Amino acid sequence: MIDRVDIHPGRYHDSVRLMQASKALQNVDGVADALVAMATHLNLSLLADMGFDTEAAADAGPNDLIVALRAEGEDAVAAAHVALDDALTHKVAPSGGLDAPDPKTAGSAAASGEANIVLLSVPGEHAFVEAMEALEAGRHVMIFSDNVPIDQEIALKRYGVDHGLLVMGPDCGTTIVNGVGLGFANAVQPGSVSMVGASGTGIQQMCALLDDAGIGVRHALGTGSHDLSEEVGAASTLQALEALEEDPATDLIVVISKPPADPVADDVRRAAQACSKPVVVVFMGETTLEEGAGEVLAALGRPQADYGSWPATNHDRRPGFVRGLFSGGTLSSEAQFVASPVLGEIGSHDGDEGHAFIDYGDDEYTQGRAHPMIDQTVRLERLAAAAGDRSIGVILMDVVLGYGANANPAPELAPLIEEAVEDGAAVVVSLCGTRGDPQGRDTQAEVLNRAGASVYLSNAEAAREAARLAITRSSA
Repeated sequence: MIDRVDIHPGRYHDSVRLMQASKALQNVDGVADALVAMATHLNLSLLADMGFDTEAAADAGPNDLIVALRAEGEDAVAAAHVALDDALTHKVAPSGGLDAPDPKTAGSAAASGEANIVLLSVPGEHAFVEAMEALEAGRHVMIFSDNVPIDQEIALKRYGVDHGLLVMGPDCGTTIVNGVGLGFANAVQPGSVSMVGASGTGIQQMCALLDDAGIGVRHALGTGSHDLSEEVGAASTLQALEALEEDPATDLIVVISKPPADPVADDVRRAAQACSKPVVVVFMGETTLEEGAGEVLAALGRPQADYGSWPATNHDRRPGFVRGLFSGGTLSSEAQFVASPVLGEIGSHDGDEGHAFIDYGDDEYTQGRAHPMIDQTVRLERLAAAAGDRSIGVILMDVVLGYGANANPAPELAPLIEEAVEDGAAVVVSLCGTRGDPQGRDTQAEVLNRAGASVYLSNAEAAREAARLAITRSSA
């Protein structure tokens, strides 16, 4: 086995492209492990944890690129370098057919075209400067970056409010503007429902449920996971709510958030009540996304939906605890909210005994790694471990589709699901996606179902089924 660590000084790429590059190298025949990342302190620590010699990176800094390979031979190394060049240099030419130089700053990007939104995906320590440049250029900003200090977020949002500009994020993974997805987002049919969401997978699940019920979406404005904290005070949520109230093509508004601070929740509710349009408020821990979708349907005068499902046909299963292996934080939280009245206490970390629902998209598990919605490696490992653990009777997991997500997740999961089912475990999958998603929602569901999983489009229904299976088997 050959280990190679190369440093490319001053060769910066955003985190999404680096995640994709790491995945591309890991898929090369003969490559056992790979890391493509900026030489931050965290990534250098990760490099050491992966067993690579970090001496070559001793003088590297956060603006330098690390390429680390562990491969079976020189042929595999050469193939990996070809894949790397393709992943990092492939561009779509502008419609005029001429290559244009990439803008180097948010300010130069804003000045290079007519777009009114700047999407930022840079290391958290650099996000404030870039975002402020975009705001000063008169552009709305979506900040995909996480690990941005809260005082910087507050400063950006105060500037945005003062100048009539929306700051989406930091840590904003999902936004849809006029049907066009930014970050992790689903393909939606056109409609008159718009959303404000301090939750990326919360927006995605609501899109999936409404799509299955035949309801289209106009906008889904992400605000970042900290917006409804007491410190930030729902600055972007209130601003987005006002903008959607003034949008003549929006007939109904949905507000989605993980559990907000109590005084901030009250502020949002008062703002919602003051709107002339119907507003459905979905605060996790108080209600479910499924119930919120039901409120939307009722407000539109539509019948309640029977969301798509593909139940498993085999019933001979071993008793045991429920292990939740999630990539979406809101989906994990909703599942806990639904299942805990049935199951009792549910843990949320690796190593927790008994019932445990773990969000592998949390920063604790993604540091230096691609998000599990892109790269399923960590969850594949945990799925195999859960299948072999005789104390676990039911495995519950989400599969999130859409732009930015894994291009074909079901075939990667299917062999391990088959093994788990053959070993006596039940597998329940919450499939979050729309009919138009590039992965093919129904095809993904069918592959997972043939492997032995029960598949549900409603995450809440998947959680109920997992809890039901655990209780019925323990009492059998």
